[in-house]
Amino acid sequence: MHAPAPRTHNVGLVHFALAMGGFAIGTTEFATMSLVPYMAEGLKIDVPSAGHVISAYALGVVVGAPLIAVAAAKLSRRLTLLLLMTGFALFNTLSALAPDYRWLLLFRFLSGLPHGAYFGMAALVAASLVPVNKRSQAVGRVMLGLTVATILGVPLANWLGQAVGWRWGFVVVGALALATVALVAALAPRDPPQRGASPLKELGALANGQVWLTLGISAIGFGGMFCVYTYVASTILEVTGAAPGMIPVVLALYPLAAGQLWSLALDIAAIGFLGALGAVLQTRLMDVAGEAQGLAASLNHSAFNFANALGPWLGGLAIAAGYGWTSTGWVGALLSLGGFAVLVVAVLAERRTR
Repeated sequence: MHAPAPRTHNVGLVHFALAMGGFAIGTTEFATMSLVPYMAEGLKIDVPSAGHVISAYALGVVVGAPLIAVAAAKLSRRLTLLLLMTGFALFNTLSALAPDYRWLLLFRFLSGLPHGAYFGMAALVAASLVPVNKRSQAVGRVMLGLTVATILGVPLANWLGQAVGWRWGFVVVGALALATVALVAALAPRDPPQRGASPLKELGALANGQVWLTLGISAIGFGGMFCVYTYVASTILEVTGAAPGMIPVVLALYPLAAGQLWSLALDIAAIGFLGALGAVLQTRLMDVAGEAQGLAASLNHSAFNFANALGPWLGGLAIAAGYGWTSTGWVGALLSLGGFAVLVVAVLAERRTR
């Protein structure tokens, strides 16, 4: 099922190039959440409506990941990565230039299209360069870009957004995406299209129950993280009572922590680190997908961003219903427990099959 790893002398550099793309994607995904109150002010809309910008991006990922993975089945992985990151750079730049709320929704949706397919292809390329028993480590290196983005990229983008305007956050992401294009073009191995690959074979992943259960863990469980992250800036301003300049610091027990800045900062940092679980789920999908590697790897990020749409939506409903900003923490906790329940079902089903 797994081809032997080819010999190469710059595996670390290739992984770094791929992780740079993850850093760009993670920065726009999470920084946009932290800039919601400023987008609302700039576009003259309310905060829950601004939160729909997050959902538009997430829905782009949900739609784009499977469609692109199937459509690109006969392309080389290197070329696919270059095309995806070029599109990502273009649409994020257009997001910075959006004249109004409706155009911003459209450009955020288009920005999300390359997201899942990029991570799926990047994970497969990273894993192909190492022995089978080190695939999780290789995928983890790529996903490290996403984790670092939550710790460094998001605070920096938020600071920049406050200093010179929220649109500049998207400009920076566009520049990071172009840097990724240059690195991948220079460092990624030139690979031929996968032998025997076809859209129909990729679609075979949809008939696998374990694939769907693994996707369910991401789709529901990670909704808890996104529910909290989307409204954290507003919570800091409205509940904690801290100055706007403290938001980038905090972004480096949520309902109970919101009253004090130090406890809130620790809680948000812990939530950010949980994003590393994505690498584990990515590797599991590679294990259960059989020959439909491309689609399965990409669908992980469709599920991840279904969570990105579900969490902010449910959190916004709780806020609009009058339960307060900290209610997003309780909603997030319930979603996380739901993801854990799906994990239990997946493990029991696997044991029954064995």
